[in-house]
Amino acid sequence: MNTQEHQACLLLGSNIQAAQNLARGVNLLGQKVKVVRLSSIWETPSVGTAGPDFLNMAMLITTFLEAGKLKEQVLQPLEAQLGRVRNADKNAPRPIDIDIILFDGRLLDPNLFRYAHRAVPVAELLPDYQSERGEFLRNVAFKLAETSPIRQKPDLKAIQID
Repeated sequence: MNTQEHQACLLLGSNIQAAQNLARGVNLLGQKVKVVRLSSIWETPSVGTAGPDFLNMAMLITTFLEAGKLKEQVLQPLEAQLGRVRNADKNAPRPIDIDIILFDGRLLDPNLFRYAHRAVPVAELLPDYQSERGEFLRNVAFKLAETSPIRQKPDLKAIQID
């Protein structure tokens, strides 16, 4: 058994019964990993398809699983449990999508610094994370939010952390 604890930043998104599926996803993840912190929930229009708006949020977790095992043993089964069906349309509406954005401080998703729906929630949790060019994520997220239709949903909460 691996005894080294890893920190990961996950991005959760949903545009089918989004509020309920985000809450279910966070609660189910909390049974498999240690949830450290949650971002606010953010709403953005669907990209690449004419689907309902997305709700997105980020979460910091710790786990003893390596990134590949986390995805294979926890994230993909949880997505399937919540009804995620993958098909040729990567932008199709979905009940849940869970991506590993950062793992032990290593950027696994190069789109973090390109899209507001990724940068803004993650910047809430890790504002001082820097790109390879030295840009702080909080500054990039602020600029992206100025030019993207993203809005915070303060009325929605996934769960309360004890």
